[in-house]
Amino acid sequence: MQVVSISSLKGGVGKTSVTLGLASAALAAGIPTLVVDLDPHADATTGLGVRPSRQSDIGQLLRNVRRADLAANVASSGWVAAAAARQELPLGRQVLDVAVGSAYTGIYDRPDLRRRDLGRLAKLLSKVEGYALVLIDCPPSLNGLTRMAWMASNRVLLVAEPSLFSVAGTERTMRALDLFREEFAPELATAGVVANRVRAGSSEHMYRMAEMRAMFGDLLLEPAIAEQANWQQIQGAAHAIHQWPGEAARQAAGVFDDLLKHFTDSGRRRHRRSPAPAAAGSTAGTGAAPANTSAAAPLAEPAAG
Repeated sequence: MQVVSISSLKGGVGKTSVTLGLASAALAAGIPTLVVDLDPHADATTGLGVRPSRQSDIGQLLRNVRRADLAANVASSGWVAAAAARQELPLGRQVLDVAVGSAYTGIYDRPDLRRRDLGRLAKLLSKVEGYALVLIDCPPSLNGLTRMAWMASNRVLLVAEPSLFSVAGTERTMRALDLFREEFAPELATAGVVANRVRAGSSEHMYRMAEMRAMFGDLLLEPAIAEQANWQQIQGAAHAIHQWPGEAARQAAGVFDDLLKHFTDSGRRRHRRSPAPAAAGSTAGTGAAPANTSAAAPLAEPAAG
């Protein structure tokens, strides 16, 4: 079972959107998947079309981890029934379950969480069976919940936008991940960095993409995810990207299919220490990109945001 945390130090970069895109790709591929909504905002739960019911949310389960039964309290994503009704899924029983998020998880999102508490999610997940993939949507911070997710994970995927503050925040997150690995989880791998909401026509975005290539090397995953105008509409309708009509959505779904292969290919386990210093001329931690961005490599356009 692959357990992947989707993390970002900076909010607003589309971390939950990436989680939903990967969940959509897993559903389309017939990969039994559990999404753990660890963000107190619980946006992933909403986007996955989960209807309120009597199951305990992830915050309550974490609090009573010794007696909690995660398997008995997951909810099926509304995407499964919607796709089955349209006969859009492969034959066989499709599984996309959700550990429902809630504001209650916020009690653990503090910087001084004890080592014993960091293992709460790992203990919950150790009791579940039947999933090939677990995606953990983390809050946009490096406090207790994110570290709890990292403790339970095999890999960490970092999400960044091609902007000054997001690139700098991703570098800080990478360094924090190195320190966490050394102290708590030596086998934890860095799945990579995915660039989200990329505009191929923006010189600033192309400059920052080149900067990220210099900083993160082959940890910058391809393809990048392009900005998509109707992404909010798709999420507002609580639809999977693979179920949305139109050519743009089809191309976006293909991008998430490609990104998902980084987690389903068991041969791509990589560790990362602190990134090397940025290449000469890099502006991480400085102002806007210079006007001349000819050094930035062109980006493949098929993607989604």
